[in-house]
Amino acid sequence: MTEAEERQKWVDLNMGPQHPSTHGVLRLKVKLDGEIVKELEPVIGYLHRNAEKICELDYYCDSIIYFDRMDYVAAMNMEVGYLEAAEKLLGIPPPERVQWIRVIMAELSRVASHLVWTGAFGLDLGMLTPFFYAFIEREKILKIFTEVSGSRQEVNYMSIGGVYQDFNEKIVQEINEFCDQFPKKLEDMYDLFTKNDIFISRNKGIGVLPKEVALDYAVTGPMLRASGVPYDVRKAEPYLVYDKVNFDIPVSQKGDNLARFLVRFEEMRQSIKIVKQAISKLPEGPFFNPKAKKSLMIRLRGEGDVYARTESSKGELGVYIVGDGSVKPYRLRVRSPTLRNLSVLRYLAKDQMIADVVAISGTIDLVFGEVDR
Repeated sequence: MTEAEERQKWVDLNMGPQHPSTHGVLRLKVKLDGEIVKELEPVIGYLHRNAEKICELDYYCDSIIYFDRMDYVAAMNMEVGYLEAAEKLLGIPPPERVQWIRVIMAELSRVASHLVWTGAFGLDLGMLTPFFYAFIEREKILKIFTEVSGSRQEVNYMSIGGVYQDFNEKIVQEINEFCDQFPKKLEDMYDLFTKNDIFISRNKGIGVLPKEVALDYAVTGPMLRASGVPYDVRKAEPYLVYDKVNFDIPVSQKGDNLARFLVRFEEMRQSIKIVKQAISKLPEGPFFNPKAKKSLMIRLRGEGDVYARTESSKGELGVYIVGDGSVKPYRLRVRSPTLRNLSVLRYLAKDQMIADVVAISGTIDLVFGEVDR
């Protein structure tokens, strides 16, 4: 049978853009030979809101809220990414206490993001119970965010040169209490998955991403580390005070769905380790740079161009800003880790069962506010 005759047997199938397992408005154009995926093309853009261009129309201090809404389940990490670039351009470094506070908030945000992924991934594979376990623990983190910022998810907590509110004793106590009780709950969730034979069989050896392919596609974050590459921006190019805390980079050599699952769970363990160290080392001092008082923020001017990279919960988040000396950025561009990671789905899905596409796409951890921006 010729290739043309073979292709005539294939059936076109659309998954999404409204589909419970695509985790947002993702459309997958799939060509099937029976139940085997022969070709897959992701179609994106349904959530596009032009956030980068909107940031160019606003003052530097007003752009933070748009970053919150990009990766809306890891907003604190997005704020850190933007501020690393903006503060470098504007010449307003945050005080040491602020840097420690940001590390604490970023790592709690990483845990909250991974908990959303944990619960959603369980649902993708027909497991309801882990969803409740994960969201009960996430709710405790959101309670801390509400206490410190007044908001649960899109927090708008960090500001140029500082944070909007300092930690008080109640916040520190709530963080310590969470760090003390969460490891046991995390192991309970881990057992729910790893002691389930169906879960293991649906993920072990499925969606294998070789190291060379991951690098070719510019994959970063847990997906890259699950393919055997120990790259983490917090270690490779430390920012804030990550060079002052001790933590490990979780790595697996397997590169399959199960490896990506295991890496994310170990990342949550390491994040709690970082938070405990940061709380114990939290210094006294101001929670904002005097150059960036709220009344003066709209007058902040930047000139030149800067690029800053941070490690979000999905991978390497890059922010590029060009300033022309005015009070607004001339250009702003975001390197979305999820967009790069999504690009490899075409490779991972080829010659897999259509049912396995749900599991494979789930391990990418897709958030479309960040993909489409």
